[in-house]
This record gives sequence, structure tokens and C-alpha cells, in this order.
Amino acid sequence: MAETKRMRQVAELIKRNFGIVLQSQGPYIYGVEAFVTVTEVKMSPDFGIARIYLSVFNIDDKHNVILEMEQEYSRLRQELGNRLKRHVRRIPNLQFYLDDTLDEMYRLNNLFDGLDESKAFKIGDKMDEEE
Repeated sequence: MAETKRMRQVAELIKRNFGIVLQSQGPYIYGVEAFVTVTEVKMSPDFGIARIYLSVFNIDDKHNVILEMEQEYSRLRQELGNRLKRHVRRIPNLQFYLDDTLDEMYRLNNLFDGLDESKAFKIGDKMDEEE
């Protein structure tokens, strides 16, 4: 089903407000070393489920951060509810997903940088042979 304008509006509202919830509650849940940001929110057509995509930096065990958030699910949902109660009829159930798009981008950039360096090295070798 295509995403409606209202679905996009509610998703953006949840994205902004859940980010604020993470700023205040995150250090108590997954510690101060992890840097967690909300990259995207997708709403179900009935507004009953909000799929929250999270990007986790500065920590190796990214999945553990998601698990810790799931353990504190009711606390996070309640905090979000306090922020959204004037804007939506009911607070959706939350589903957390790890968004590793940026990690993949960095990995590919490093791979391409490595290719560029090896290509430059080979070109330099050929020039030395010609002289």
C-alpha cells in the first residue's frame, strides 16, 4: 500500500519526538558511549505500528543496543506517549530496526579508497619502468 500524507506526517512526528526521547532516556538504557539516531520511521496503514530505524555509532555491538531498547520498551513508549498525546489518538506499538546504511556506505568508501590507492601505486610502477 502506498504511504499516505497522514502516514508521513505521523512518521515525521514520531521521528522527531523519539529522537528527543533517546536524548533524555538513552544514556540510562544503553550507556553514554553509544550514539543512536533515528534515521527513519515507517507507519503501518492503521497507525498501529511504528517501525523505527536506528543508526548506532561509536560502539561495536550495535544489536545489543537494540536489545536493550526492547527491554526498556514500555519506558520508551510511555515517554513517547507523553510527548505525542496532544497530536495522535493512540500511541503506536514500536518496532526497532538497525539501520546500517551509513555503516555500509563507510565500508564501501574505504573499499573504493583502497582501490584508488592500489591503482595509483600500479600507475606509479609503470612510470618507473618506462624511465
